Amino acid sequence: MAQSIAPPAISPAGPAVTPLPLRAVLPWAVFFGTLMLVLLYFVGAEQGATSVFSGAGVHEWVHDGRHLLGFPCH
Repeated sequence: MAQSIAPPAISPAGPAVTPLPLRAVLPWAVFFGTLMLVLLYFVGAEQGATSVFSGAGVHEWVHDGRHLLGFPCH
């Protein structure tokens, strides 16, 4: 005997959604945006004339990430 299990009924309006105030989201958005820009700099531009650190240490740490993201490095 095959029995089907019906999914629970969902109200037509959908689940109740509590809106997030912009004041709660904005500091996190700025923080993660700044973090992403710093990471993009180190992966994409930390080499040559714009380098902050001397030597090739940072380049070697992010070398595979550079190729993965399409940045040329050699």
